[in-house]
Amino acid sequence: MLYFLIKAIQPVLVPLCFVSAWGLVFLLCSSIGRAVADSVRRAGRMHQIPCANCVFFTGDYHLKCPVQPTIALSEDAIDCPDYRSHSGTYG
Repeated sequence: MLYFLIKAIQPVLVPLCFVSAWGLVFLLCSSIGRAVADSVRRAGRMHQIPCANCVFFTGDYHLKCPVQPTIALSEDAIDCPDYRSHSGTYG
C-alpha cells in the first residue's frame, strides 16, 4: 500500500520540491533585504542626533548631558530645545 502511495505522488513530488526550495530562497532574500533596509533607515535616524556637537554634552558616561540627561544620545534628542552648537549658532 505504501508503495502505491509513493508511486502516486512521485510525479508531483519533484515540482513541489522545486517550488518549495525556490520559495525558501525568495523568503530568505526578502528577509535579508528588509533587514538591510531597516538598518539603513535606522542608521540615518541615529545620525540626526545632535548631542555630540552640543556645548552641554560632557562625554562622561555617568552624566552625558546636565541639561537633558533623560534624552541625551537618544532619538528624543533630535529636536532638543536646549541644543547649542559649538560654533555659537542655535540649532
